[in-house]
Amino acid sequence: MIRSGVDIGGTFTDVIIFNDETGEIEIAKTPSTPANPAEGVIDGLTKVETGIGELEFFSHGSTVGTNALIERELPRIGLITTEGFRDVHEIRDATKDELWDAYKDVADPYVQRRDRLEVSERIDTDGNVVTPLDEETVREVTRIFKKRGIDTIAVSLINAYVNGEHEKRVAEIVEQEYPSAFVCTSHEILPEMFEHERTSTTIINAALVPVVREYLIDLSKKLSERDYNGDVLAMHSGGGVMTTEAIAYYAARIANSGPTAGAIASQYIAEQCGFENAIGFDMGGTSADVSLTFQGNIEMTDEWSVEYGYPIMFPSTDIETIGAGGGSIAWIDDGGSLRVGPKSQGADPGPACYLRGGDKPTTTDANVVLGWVNPDKFLGGDMDATADPAREVIERDIAEPLGLDLIEAASSIEQIAVANMCNAVRLVSTSKGYDPRDFALVAFGGAGPMHAAHVAKEMSIPKVIVPPYPGINSALGCLLVDVEHDLSQTFIANASGGVVDDIEDTFAEMESEIHGRLAKEGIDDEQMRMEYEVKMRYVGQWRSLEVTCSRPIDSIESIRERFHRQHEQTYAYSDEDQPVEIYGLHVTGKGVVEKPSFPEIDRGDSTNALQNTREAYFTEIGEYVDTAVYDRTALGSGATFDGPAIVEQMDSTVVIPPQMTAEVDETGNIIITV
Repeated sequence: MIRSGVDIGGTFTDVIIFNDETGEIEIAKTPSTPANPAEGVIDGLTKVETGIGELEFFSHGSTVGTNALIERELPRIGLITTEGFRDVHEIRDATKDELWDAYKDVADPYVQRRDRLEVSERIDTDGNVVTPLDEETVREVTRIFKKRGIDTIAVSLINAYVNGEHEKRVAEIVEQEYPSAFVCTSHEILPEMFEHERTSTTIINAALVPVVREYLIDLSKKLSERDYNGDVLAMHSGGGVMTTEAIAYYAARIANSGPTAGAIASQYIAEQCGFENAIGFDMGGTSADVSLTFQGNIEMTDEWSVEYGYPIMFPSTDIETIGAGGGSIAWIDDGGSLRVGPKSQGADPGPACYLRGGDKPTTTDANVVLGWVNPDKFLGGDMDATADPAREVIERDIAEPLGLDLIEAASSIEQIAVANMCNAVRLVSTSKGYDPRDFALVAFGGAGPMHAAHVAKEMSIPKVIVPPYPGINSALGCLLVDVEHDLSQTFIANASGGVVDDIEDTFAEMESEIHGRLAKEGIDDEQMRMEYEVKMRYVGQWRSLEVTCSRPIDSIESIRERFHRQHEQTYAYSDEDQPVEIYGLHVTGKGVVEKPSFPEIDRGDSTNALQNTREAYFTEIGEYVDTAVYDRTALGSGATFDGPAIVEQMDSTVVIPPQMTAEVDETGNIIITV
């Protein structure tokens, strides 16, 4: 089978092609095309020798949904809600990201107040109808939306999570009155309590469907025109892939797909190198994404957001993202301090050294000045670049205003960028009870391997792993995933023995629905795997933890004991004398697909890979030093070399600072001992 994995990033679109029979790997990297993401995918696929018509498997991750939310490039949305609950979406949970900043407001709601319309109805918390649905009001509201040209409509009625009959009827009426409108109901999207979170998730999902559907239709069409006949699979934030038909309704699930693919690849690479605990460090042109794998399992979250205050309650890999990429702009704030990011030059115009009109200093420009990057070899020499503009913008915007020389300014930009990245690593590790010294750092992305050793040194992480193709690692992750669906259900009960039968019955219903979805996507029964989790909390708390279990459930006591241990890990305390309650149930169904097995590389020492030496600056030494430059494609397994050293390849550069050593393993990973 010939498989293709593609990652549509903010700056570059990455492609990997793997032939199962021959073990051959092809990679390509091309600038992303934000106005039409499908064009960047086709550009990348046409750069490799394998024709699109030869592909038998296509899976991709994308930032299309994320970028649409960030940039608010969304259709006008209407919300139908219960009378009296019109402002739930705008009130949120009344918190702020910057608690003490009186001048910083939370982002505007996705639906303006005039487009949030009420209908008379009421269902209580037991699912009983208190006030019947006023169907004439629903028809009137629908006519208003039609008159305003709003054809994307979210429906979120109070307590619909326990009884969705009123929402179903609203959707039927809208379809009768306004057939061309798209309707998204909360009881289908997120059947859980807490009206703000449910409403927010439903609105964001509804908003993204037209955006995602448009680019997926375009991508499918372009691939089909080039004789690709298989499914167009898309990575979702929970760590699996979905078909275009499923994504057409659950669009918000792919909003975090690109970083998730990178987290999966980092888990795979760490396992390949013998590490159960790993921190994934993905630094691209626009941002840095950091994830964590503990005891072989990627850390997950069931609440995340692109903009603070508007949560998306679909399961996702727990990823911290900061504005620290190769294109991050260095600038001086009003207090005269040097800052790096979060604004970025992105792919267009890019850093000054790209010669595309960029006129602001970036992290990449600093790396060029330090000698870490050879601009003549960007994208294997396919991109025109030069060091002169990098020197000019750093001298003009940073060095002269701060009274520094050029080298001091470039080194300062690098050190601040590393400090920013260390903060992201702390957010996924020390802030959650994990000791970074127990982990390996898996560095990837176009810029990750350049900075990873310095981040590891600062965080006392003993090993850094750089995979063979770090610049396309997220694309690799798209080859390593299963078709996956998950369901959650509110289920409130005391965690006592009498509740086991009810849990089993609910699990069975959820499993049946997931089984149907997977079967519809062509997954055979023997390929299906089910995973079960119970959401639990101490009575009186509102934060819950997901505790894994198996079916049939052996005992509620064993699940409760796991909850206490997990609570100790997460919050540094537990109390086994406190009563525990169940808050919800979660089932994940996977359609397991065969994973590629990558070949071992030939043995060889570093001598044949030595290209030349060049002057590079390292803060540890405080001056430029003659640094060995190696060609990664010529490095065999077992090769060792000492820092300072630079390893170059088409899609990235690996920097090994002084007093560190590196070794290449049998599958081509570079393992740096910090």
